Amino acid sequence: MTQSAGLLLFRRTGAGVQVLLGHLGGPYFARRDDGAWSIPKGELEPDEEPLDTARREFAEELGSPAPDGATLLELGTVRQRNGKHVTAWAVEADFDAEHIVSNTFEIEWPPRSGRRQLFPEIDRAGWFGVEAARAKMIAGQAALLDRLLEHVL
Repeated sequence: MTQSAGLLLFRRTGAGVQVLLGHLGGPYFARRDDGAWSIPKGELEPDEEPLDTARREFAEELGSPAPDGATLLELGTVRQRNGKHVTAWAVEADFDAEHIVSNTFEIEWPPRSGRRQLFPEIDRAGWFGVEAARAKMIAGQAALLDRLLEHVL
């Protein structure tokens, strides 16, 4: 079982709650929108606390330190379709989604070409209302939105 941890940033607006999501980078998601967004998250390192992982991954995937919110809401763990378990926390904070700088990963692309290319883990970020986020994000993470709303509404 792969264990990951991440942060779900949220902010309150006149229209309700918005959440920050990152669009998965790389060629497999380049032409996808719905189902191709995620909270900033990543795999735990050996002996690393999940909250430390969540903060580290936020910084790596978005290029800025994770905001220190007044309240850290524990959202528990969800299971994605690929079997990965994601433990998440919500933090109320604003964030400039227009200017992210993500770390990269390398894969052979195109497949069986022998060429290796670098791609950003997150190629863009954005703020979404909860219902729009539900359509955009990886299906297994949608339960995090429900848990967030239980805390903030």
